[in-house]
Amino acid sequence: QVQLVESGGGLVQAGGSLRLSCAASGRTFSGYTMGWFRQAPGKEREFVTAIRWSSTTTYYADSVKGRFTISRDNAKNTVYLRMNSLKPEDTAVYYCAARNARPWYGSSSYREINEYDYWGQGTQVTVSS
Repeated sequence: QVQLVESGGGLVQAGGSLRLSCAASGRTFSGYTMGWFRQAPGKEREFVTAIRWSSTTTYYADSVKGRFTISRDNAKNTVYLRMNSLKPEDTAVYYCAARNARPWYGSSSYREINEYDYWGQGTQVTVSS
């Protein structure tokens, strides 16, 4: 019964920045790993970044390392995605995802969409050239 709602998407010029938010409701946020995925038209949904509950462990796709930053405010049940130096290839619908607290198996499982239990409806990010 977890509901995730993304916000903050929009149109931005290349080189600009956006900050996405994902607000969770419905049950406790405690222990959840949160992730961001994106899907461009005609492409499969791909992993962008993820963050563990403690915020001490984060993961990034190579394509966004150094440009995107994931963070969370557990008291507000909210996760953020700060996107800097945006490129046209970043254009996609960005989805927030949550994984309930349980062990991770495998070093790259956080990148797999089927590891996550809840998904938001997405927010459109369009980067113009």
